[in-house]
Amino acid sequence: MKKIALSRLPINYKVAIHVLIWLLLTLLPFMISNAATHYSIGPIPGDLAVVMGLIHIAMFYTQAYVLYPRFFCRRRWWLYVVLGLALIAASIRLKIQITEIWWPEVMVKSRHEIYKIIVGGSIEMFFISLAYSRILSNIRRERKRKEMEALQLATELKFLRNQISPHFLFNVLTNMVSLARKRSDQLEPALITLSELMRYMLYDTQGRKVPLSTEILYLNSYIGLQKLRFGNDVSVNCSIGEIASDGPWVIEPMLLIPFVENAFKHGVGAVEQPQIIVRLEVKDGWMHFEVHNTYDETMSAGKEENSGLGLNNVRTRLELLYPKEHTLAVRREKHWFQIVLTLKLI
Repeated sequence: MKKIALSRLPINYKVAIHVLIWLLLTLLPFMISNAATHYSIGPIPGDLAVVMGLIHIAMFYTQAYVLYPRFFCRRRWWLYVVLGLALIAASIRLKIQITEIWWPEVMVKSRHEIYKIIVGGSIEMFFISLAYSRILSNIRRERKRKEMEALQLATELKFLRNQISPHFLFNVLTNMVSLARKRSDQLEPALITLSELMRYMLYDTQGRKVPLSTEILYLNSYIGLQKLRFGNDVSVNCSIGEIASDGPWVIEPMLLIPFVENAFKHGVGAVEQPQIIVRLEVKDGWMHFEVHNTYDETMSAGKEENSGLGLNNVRTRLELLYPKEHTLAVRREKHWFQIVLTLKLI
């Protein structure tokens, strides 16, 4: 069960909790004592304890909702101290006068002890109210900080997603131009596939995670587009485990595509017999995703200067969305460029 902060409770629940607490404290003498002793707690009879409790309630809320927000929070320290002392002195004086007028016999029997209880009670209630105000203020400050962090995260993610769309569209349209120049019969199915991809980007990925099966379908469509473009010139080995369409896993949309984009961008061109390998599997709630491609170091250096957006973007999104729940390894060895992403799914 999630812990609910007091400041987040609806106002009627807050009022009910406060009323219940004060009722318990005010009526405490009548619950622990008896009529034979006039429901006394020490030298204080029960009815006098109730009156003092009402004065303490007034003190508590005057400090918490008048003095603290108007003076303490606005750093008007000297005025807060003066008014706080005045509030304590006024409550003490009021309790003494009420006791002397309505319960004079109590003052006669235990004057010194009554004074200690009256003065101590007022000071104690003031600092309890101050502690309450400080705790509530810290809770509100922390909640506001988290809300600002969430807003900043949402804004940054929106910016990153908006970066992906034009970057991806530019690469795919380049593919379309290549097919058009070849007067390929594959242009029409390629355009249909592109329209499906665009619909996914524009309407299915806005501000929410998507089923992993949907993301895989999108990934397969993109790979299919690239196969239409390159035909038998590129060896593409795609091994993606079956993910049920009604499965429980969801993922941040368009998280995997930059890795595959990068493979086709750097793994095709000057490379002889280019090869691209894509693997994806899910086991025990973890997704294991690999992309391997051959590449030419001399030709890739210039490309990396202009195409770092995709990988840098996905690194940032992973850090924002899956902190401490992913690993990303990028390796270059023997003319092979490899990425291995391990991700905790939800």
